[in-house]
Amino acid sequence: MIKAGTEGAAVKPWQQAIQGIVDSGWFNNLIIGLIIVNGLVIGLETDPGIVAAFGDWFVLLNQIVVGAFVIEAVLKMTAVAPRLGRYFGNGWNCFDFTVTVLSLIPAVGPLATLARLARLLRVLRLVSAFPELRLIVSTLIRSIPGMGHVVMLMMVIFYIYAVAGFHLFSEVDPTHWNSLGISLLTLFRIVTLEDWTDVMYASMEVYPWAWVYYVSFVVCGTFVVINLFIAVVLNNLDEAKAEKLQDLTREPTRSEILQELKATQDSLIRLQKQLENAERNRSAS
Repeated sequence: MIKAGTEGAAVKPWQQAIQGIVDSGWFNNLIIGLIIVNGLVIGLETDPGIVAAFGDWFVLLNQIVVGAFVIEAVLKMTAVAPRLGRYFGNGWNCFDFTVTVLSLIPAVGPLATLARLARLLRVLRLVSAFPELRLIVSTLIRSIPGMGHVVMLMMVIFYIYAVAGFHLFSEVDPTHWNSLGISLLTLFRIVTLEDWTDVMYASMEVYPWAWVYYVSFVVCGTFVVINLFIAVVLNNLDEAKAEKLQDLTREPTRSEILQELKATQDSLIRLQKQLENAERNRSAS
């Protein structure tokens, strides 16, 4: 018997068939379509008039979507059974499974609010359905450790400018600089470039040179630090793409080759039987 994987469990033909269904394009497109429909229904449910007219249809669509998600999870786990570690070892599968379980919470009683919030999570399943989106999210997660030093640099810059702003402008503009906390909030407003010139002009009415403080902070806090964040993300994106390319170009293992040979052998046997049946039918006629 041909063994597959490192756990020594045999892959049965019906499991291969189920895996083929799960990996097929039409199945993936069906799930994506249901996710999109679910997202539209969630948005439409915010209108009381639409809910009054089509509320029963929305309930039916919700049940269909939940049933489809349950069937999808069952098929994926069945395809790798009894090696469920291969299913739960994938972070995206765990996310999909969690969303599916939360979708089973009844939208009544004290759990109604949690059930509605869980329905919103289904929209996030679009991320797991598209490989490109999965790559971007994985890159952002990988970038978190590298962003630590950038965040520390940004905190140092914010702290220095907040203390300096308090001492320079607290008397002329107490609304924005009367304490360290308010100063930090003001700097956050400035770094978002939201009406930051109004704050600057209020200080320049007393100190004409105040523009130096504000412009230097905008350059350091916005352009330099934000570009550092982007650089970290792009660097991790290139690494993720390189790893994905390496996985695609790696040599197959012995077990994978044997599994493919087994699948090819089974296909040839089925084809031979079909040819024999066709020859038999032709001779009988």
